[in-house]
Amino acid sequence: MQGRLSAWLVKHRLVHRSLGFDYQGIETLQIKPEDWHSIAVISYVYGYNYLRSQCAYDVAPGGLLASVYHLTRIQYGVDQPEEVCIKVFAPRRNPRIPSVFWIWKSADFQERESYDMLGISYDNHPRLKRILMPESWIGWPLRKDYIAPNFYEIQDAH
Repeated sequence: MQGRLSAWLVKHRLVHRSLGFDYQGIETLQIKPEDWHSIAVISYVYGYNYLRSQCAYDVAPGGLLASVYHLTRIQYGVDQPEEVCIKVFAPRRNPRIPSVFWIWKSADFQERESYDMLGISYDNHPRLKRILMPESWIGWPLRKDYIAPNFYEIQDAH
């Protein structure tokens, strides 16, 4: 089954992959990093004028990293606004995704947090630097293959 945004994208021959609906009935789409900026602008023009949240996660050890955007159509007089979830997958080695800061200003700190914790670079973000960890921190703490510096496992504790 196809959602409204997916049907609109198909009608206009825009590349994406429908991932179905989540448990709340929210349409979920997968977009390639190179197509994300265009689809983001189109989504905004289509009416998704509010970035509810952006987050990122490590899909699997050694696998892809995902940047997730929850968009909402805010309109007067609508009690249940339409929502969509967009997932952009990037390779672990040099993960780069276009920033949507210039479309939704609320992406500022959220993309910075995803950069800080998972190492996803958001191209054209105006202040992409660490926000939670010190600038001297080595690595990306939320990656599943991350090993904390100076971590010693106690193996022979009695």
